[in-house]
Amino acid sequence: MKRIVYAFVFAFLVSSCATDTDENFQNPDSNFYALTVGNQWVYKNYKYNNSTQEYDEINVIDSVSIVGTELVNGNTYYKFRQLTTGNENGVAFCNPNGEHFELLRDSVGYLIWETGKVKYANNDFSARTSAELGFATIYDQLVAVDNEITVEAGTFESTYSQRYAIQSNGEQANALDHFFYVDGIGLIYDTSSLMSEEIPKIKRRLVSYVVQ
Repeated sequence: MKRIVYAFVFAFLVSSCATDTDENFQNPDSNFYALTVGNQWVYKNYKYNNSTQEYDEINVIDSVSIVGTELVNGNTYYKFRQLTTGNENGVAFCNPNGEHFELLRDSVGYLIWETGKVKYANNDFSARTSAELGFATIYDQLVAVDNEITVEAGTFESTYSQRYAIQSNGEQANALDHFFYVDGIGLIYDTSSLMSEEIPKIKRRLVSYVVQ
């Protein structure tokens, strides 16, 4: 019987499974997520090496930029373009090579897709269901708003959210993924894991950015 595994992938699964927010709430004065056309971010991916118990740079680069806006159901969403390079070998838990797009907006601290589903919350500490898998329920939860973290792009005071799974037997799975966002800059660090393993397979870190 094949073993069932689950990847806590940063952008794709929760886009169709996260909890709804109230579409009427907007905070036009806040730009926590750096939602401005022209903003750019570059991330490097690192893969865990079981032999050395360290993370190796694997030359997979995610270059992200905001290329425009789109109006959906009366709300303005920012169009994110992600160009992934260096993944010719199809490294698991990294994005495939090529362009990928998503539409996002800030709704009073919730970063949400055009579907109304939540990608991140910067001011709500309650656990939020992000996926129902039958054999487990996946949760996202903000745990800190003043966490210090250092990546290639610098040292920041960030918000910190965790992703974890509660299995159908009521026990928490081994995996724990981590997401760090900085006010006015956006995402600076995240991880991707197998549900059965304590150590994330992939770490992704911000190496440079240009924000207005």
